[in-house]
Amino acid sequence: MILEALGSAVLGLVLAWAAAHRLSHRLPARPLVYSTGIAGALFGDFVTHTALGPGVDWLSLLGAAAISAASLSLLLRPAGRIRRSATA
Repeated sequence: MILEALGSAVLGLVLAWAAAHRLSHRLPARPLVYSTGIAGALFGDFVTHTALGPGVDWLSLLGAAAISAASLSLLLRPAGRIRRSATA
């Protein structure tokens, strides 16, 4: 259980690093991105481990990656300026 949680935290850190490296212009400060990635992965591991039970570690890591990616996607900002119509 401890190794599974540690593995999911490392997976969340790697996903957060990749997102911060690739999308740095669309994300907030890096400490927030890293902490969100790790927290999302730990929460995803907890949810999938609770739903599936022990013995399916790779599915728990898959759930951790999915929830971590979903929580990181919530931090994204729009790429460009928001255009307003002439009537507004």
